Amino acid sequence: MSTSSPAVAAPARLLSASDLAMIAVVVVWGTNYTLVKDALDGMPARAFMSLRFGLAALAMGLVLLAVEGRKPMPWKTFLRLTALGFVGNTLYQLCFIEGLSRTTAANSGMLTAVSPVVTAALGAALGIERLRRPVVAGLSLAVVGTLLVVGARGPNLGAETWAGDALIVGSSLCWSIYTVGTRAVGEGISALRVTAITMLTGAPGVVLAGASQVVAMDASRVSAAGWVALVYSALVPLVLAYFVWFRSVQQVGTNRTTLYGTGIPVVAALTAWAVRGERPTLFQMLGAALILTGVLISRRKDSAITKA
Repeated sequence: MSTSSPAVAAPARLLSASDLAMIAVVVVWGTNYTLVKDALDGMPARAFMSLRFGLAALAMGLVLLAVEGRKPMPWKTFLRLTALGFVGNTLYQLCFIEGLSRTTAANSGMLTAVSPVVTAALGAALGIERLRRPVVAGLSLAVVGTLLVVGARGPNLGAETWAGDALIVGSSLCWSIYTVGTRAVGEGISALRVTAITMLTGAPGVVLAGASQVVAMDASRVSAAGWVALVYSALVPLVLAYFVWFRSVQQVGTNRTTLYGTGIPVVAALTAWAVRGERPTLFQMLGAALILTGVLISRRKDSAITKA
């Protein structure tokens, strides 16, 4: 009589395809500012924002038509996506650009560090996603780590920056609403369609906000490298990375997806080290370790946390 040996469960992979995709997004977003900053000295901020987002929205719309074609959508769903596009793209872009021009980069980094917590709390309050203990533990470590990373740059909260600081906080809130809202759109709507429609409906406000600077801009002052950087910044950090972000929201939820965003300051610090020689401090390295630990903890099951 033959006996069959018990099935052995395959070991869980340390990183899934979704994890690797989000790591790529973090690298893209973390390196984007440093890679394009020097190349865009001849282009005003609003003009850059307008051209970049207009190009990204056009490209995303063409990709949607090529991949999925025209599909009917309930009017109510379209209106919801339009509202999310206005909040997550129009308002977010305007608040962030105007806020950054009125405060310091260090302040911006510190004030956006708690965005994952706001997103998780908002999702839980609306009943969209339950706060599991591993996620709470991971978020706590990652947020502390982010504060250590950006705190080393010397934030300076005071009366001279309060307007910009308030706008940066507003942009973080817009992004949290946008992320949680896309999770609540419902099944049957692909991540590509969600990303494209919210980008297309949010683009007019962004384009119009910078139209005057585009008209007044002296294009001859922008180098060839600047135009290449503009196209790259539109197609990769916006079109490709936005799609991956919202696909991850659909697949693994808002909390785990947003948690990866805490790694962006780490990548930005490493990029500054490689490009500008800004050596990371001990606190930044400790912060990076806390962020990595937080991400890994968030992937554990609740049962693993409660075992003695």
